[in-house]
Amino acid sequence: MLDFFFPKVRIVAEIGINHNGKLENALELIKICKDAGCDYVKFQKREPDICVPEKQKNVIKENTPWGKITYLDYKKRIEFGDIEYDTIYEYCKELNIKCFASVWDKPSVNFMTKYTTIAKIPSAKITDIELCKYAREKFKTLIISTGMSTEAEVITCIKECNPDVIMHTNSTYPCPVENLNLNYITYLKDQYCPKEIGYSGHEFGLVTTFATIPLGVTWVERHVTLDRNMWGSDQLSSIEPIGIEKLVKGIRDIEKATMYPAQSRIQFMKELEKRDILRG
Repeated sequence: MLDFFFPKVRIVAEIGINHNGKLENALELIKICKDAGCDYVKFQKREPDICVPEKQKNVIKENTPWGKITYLDYKKRIEFGDIEYDTIYEYCKELNIKCFASVWDKPSVNFMTKYTTIAKIPSAKITDIELCKYAREKFKTLIISTGMSTEAEVITCIKECNPDVIMHTNSTYPCPVENLNLNYITYLKDQYCPKEIGYSGHEFGLVTTFATIPLGVTWVERHVTLDRNMWGSDQLSSIEPIGIEKLVKGIRDIEKATMYPAQSRIQFMKELEKRDILRG
């Protein structure tokens, strides 16, 4: 029997805000993700004045790269605009890697439609049904993440905006493995077939992310960073350059190892050669 292999899982490396507002960091991460074999890089797009909760805006953040500043100012300093995204998308086009973003508000939806036909509603915003519906109208492919939500909130979001991809997520950064509840992936597959089910992981290590592949996910997302010791809220739950290489290789190996359907036993050529030697 001839071997064949067609990758099924789309691998998303979330750069998010791990660039810390520096375009050079973002471009370096894009190159790393392309070299590792990722299908997509993803950023986060928001208008801080709109999407930062009022009670958070004046909270003081200590020891930031910019000193002692408010939470709102911090969010503004790490936000990219037209100049940065023009450069990012030109670079992605040059490298032939796809790019999209999580959109946190309507102006961000409008902004990203200039660049892409795919977007994600982050876990924090799936209860904003008006935003979810608006994004559904604007993008060909819409992804949602289920983190921090009740089952009722997940059901409502799916009913109202009909996403193409539903990602199981636990929004603890980093997430203890005993809280990952990976069997929820099977539940989502059963409930929402034929929608695509994905996994967005925030845990330490890769083993539990690999475990989602035989469960049937077709999208996997992990945060990526240049260095987990860098300043920033998402760095510690991210994977470093060597980790993203291992992630891609591991997923592709698992796909190859599980590419044949459940059926009677197959004897492969190399095994037949060994059979001839040992059994005569």
